Amino acid sequence: MAKVKDSVIEEIKPIIAERNDEFVDMEYVREKGQNYLRIYVDRENGIDMDEIAGLSELLSTKLDQLQPDPFPDPYILEVSSPGIERPLKNASDWQRALNDYVHVNLYQKVEGEKEYEGTLKSYDDNEIKLEIKVKTRKRVLSLPRKLIANIRFAIEF
Repeated sequence: MAKVKDSVIEEIKPIIAERNDEFVDMEYVREKGQNYLRIYVDRENGIDMDEIAGLSELLSTKLDQLQPDPFPDPYILEVSSPGIERPLKNASDWQRALNDYVHVNLYQKVEGEKEYEGTLKSYDDNEIKLEIKVKTRKRVLSLPRKLIANIRFAIEF
């Protein structure tokens, strides 16, 4: 499935960029006996359903024209926004998340927890600094990057 993903990304990224959209992520997965090609796109000020529908038509046409066909089996194409709580996948996501509220899942516990939410205060290749709230006090927690299973934007309540 990785081979399919790699060959498709090369073909769709220019189409997405031409529309001033941002390629966020793509997954090619099998669920309940059906293959799905999910393409996540966004725009600086958000993307609406009409824009997604137009892009979906363009991508569908392009994917149908690929020779040789990279898809071994029939699939369902889904084009969508990653949503407000989108994952941080690339350098621009990390930069955008600086001083924003994020949710972090860890591979193993740090200070007794595997999940944290807080404001991303800084990051580098080795660690992130997350300002968290413990009861009524705020403090900065350092988390090793190698322990982060995933990180995404979050809504603060």
